[in-house]
Amino acid sequence: MFEKALKGGKLYWSWIAFLCLLILVGLASYSVQWQVGLGITGMSKEVSWGLYIANFTFLVGVAASAVVVALPTYIYNQHKFEKMTTLGEFLAVAAVTMCILFVLVDLGRPMRVLHVILYPSPNSVMFFDFIVLSGYALWNIIIAWYILSSRITNTDISWYVKVIIYLAIPWAISIHTVTAYLYSGLVARGMWMTALLAPRFLASAFAAGPSLLIIAAIIAKRYANFDVGREAIDKVAQIVTFAMIVNLFFLGCELFVVFYSQHPEHLAHWTYLLFGMDGYGKLVPWIWASIGLGIFAVLMMIHPTTRKNEQLLVFACALIFISIWIDKGLGLIVPGYIPSMVHTVVEYWPTMLETFIALGVWGVGLLIFTVLGKMAIGVFQDYPTEEELKEMMEEEKEEEVVEEVVTAPAKEYTCELCGAVFTDLDECCEHAEKEHKIAKASCDIVCFEKG
Repeated sequence: MFEKALKGGKLYWSWIAFLCLLILVGLASYSVQWQVGLGITGMSKEVSWGLYIANFTFLVGVAASAVVVALPTYIYNQHKFEKMTTLGEFLAVAAVTMCILFVLVDLGRPMRVLHVILYPSPNSVMFFDFIVLSGYALWNIIIAWYILSSRITNTDISWYVKVIIYLAIPWAISIHTVTAYLYSGLVARGMWMTALLAPRFLASAFAAGPSLLIIAAIIAKRYANFDVGREAIDKVAQIVTFAMIVNLFFLGCELFVVFYSQHPEHLAHWTYLLFGMDGYGKLVPWIWASIGLGIFAVLMMIHPTTRKNEQLLVFACALIFISIWIDKGLGLIVPGYIPSMVHTVVEYWPTMLETFIALGVWGVGLLIFTVLGKMAIGVFQDYPTEEELKEMMEEEKEEEVVEEVVTAPAKEYTCELCGAVFTDLDECCEHAEKEHKIAKASCDIVCFEKG
């Protein structure tokens, strides 16, 4: 099965080469961090979580969003979503891998993660976050692999795989809920201590992840001749639209509570994020750009014409993806530390090496998704089901009929009395009546089909 990922054209291998280069740059930058420590980042004593944990938080949502396409496929037996679901499962695997890598690079010394295993602490939300993330990655690998295997062998999925599938659906929701609890349970951070954080996380996850999935599906259709189906894309696009609307509504609710109640601790963080504080405001243009892009994308997605136009749909999905990355990344993690608990403002901005390390991790995730996606595309193309074969045969017949109609020579009718040529019998009859005084009912006396 893996050999299908080794076949591709120049564009495919150019993309692989670019990702490998990105990974090498990330590794070179990480080697500096390994020797020097986290001092090469923009983090400090006051802001101890930055770009790494921001990406971790965002990607947990991308991983959880696989449930959006899993539900109609497995629960409601809508097999037309099967291709999209397989891409979603592999996207979840790539996203969870990036989540784990971002945690490792944020720890400074990756060996410290062993403390979670060697010295488990059930009272720690981080302990449960580690469990649900690891389990979710394993579930998605098993599910996607057995789906492709059943396609190759033309057999039904085993009952125990179906049990894993049903278990993975609520598990997907739990991974992002637990991540939200990781922040909202911190009493000292007023910005995060809200019961609305988990619902906001899920709403934004069901908008960002499927947006990336739609972009991937359209790219696969255009460059790999892999069509997941127009109906599948339309349904997922509708889910993205509704989820983004709910996400913006939750954001509005949060802002109302903060600025209407005027709670000092909660208000300070949002004031810094939206308007700046004490002359500091590096994140202000970013968060306003996030809100603006989100609203603009929703206005585009609400209109059915945009969702049916693939170019506009890709553009709108890209805006949603960027908007939520800013909102759940730098717009959530960093302002939770500014101002500090002693009300001082120490700003954070990622350094060049820190950015390269983050890009390297993204390169690893995109490489995994590309290879797994290429493998899935190869299996679906080489092993079509009986229903897909029938559809392909019907489409070929329709194309043949259209070609016959297009290539069939046009009929010509000739007037025997004057030799005039017409493409329609009625025209010839009208000519015979007008020029030769022959009734239309008797025009067949003079009008004959040519050839």
